[in-house]
Amino acid sequence: MLIAFKGWDMAGILSTKTLRGVLVAALLSLLAACAGVARPEASRLPAVNDPAPIVSGTMRPYQVRGRWYQPADQPGYEETGLASWYGDQFNGRPTATGERFDMHALTAAHKTLPLPGLVEVTNLANGRRIVARVNDRGPFVDNRIIDLSRGSAEALGMLQAGVGEVRVRYLGRAPRNGGGTTLQYAAAESAPPAPSPPATRGDYWIQAGAFSDRRAARRVADELGERASVDGGRNDGLFRVLVGPWPDPNAAERSRQAVIARGYADALLISAR
Repeated sequence: MLIAFKGWDMAGILSTKTLRGVLVAALLSLLAACAGVARPEASRLPAVNDPAPIVSGTMRPYQVRGRWYQPADQPGYEETGLASWYGDQFNGRPTATGERFDMHALTAAHKTLPLPGLVEVTNLANGRRIVARVNDRGPFVDNRIIDLSRGSAEALGMLQAGVGEVRVRYLGRAPRNGGGTTLQYAAAESAPPAPSPPATRGDYWIQAGAFSDRRAARRVADELGERASVDGGRNDGLFRVLVGPWPDPNAAERSRQAVIARGYADALLISAR
């Protein structure tokens, strides 16, 4: 039985209800779509649809220089500390996963994360970010949390410094191949002019690197020997490792080549004149 109320049109009521239902459905669809939209930075992370199996042998406890390490799955891992890099001397050698080390690829070594895995690495000095494939163990040096390939260090703007402060975040398992990518490549700032050491201390110097952390600079200077010192006299906040002085450019260039051979590929020859 159809009941008509005064001033009401049942067809209009049905039409209004239908319209309301359409609007609600549309709103729900919109909300669902918004929920499914990743943040711009997240959408650039490599999608791992076919993860490589974790190499079981790399998850056993191991000992280096009298210290034990226990690899483990660490889904919430995030740490800030010092990163170093390695290149020519290990290029082509097998890593802990059995992969060949390619110094130009975006890879890294970590002491305890699952292998192979992916990490997001941020250079805190310039904001550059990459995703690196972790396929090796290390670095076994106090106060360093990750060892980067030359390619990773170059993408992060850390080649010249050698050591830098980074934030490392574990992203999960790596794909069967690759996985490294650049997330944020801040435009390289123009390098500040090299410091001019006092002329009374010699005419030529080698700048092995520039660091935001005095302790990191001090460690590099100690590694390079008694002719290396740390200069922090400028107002840019950087601590430069200088080797010298040398009386002529030929002697200084020989020293620069020796510093490069020690792993500081961007060593500079500077003059106090």
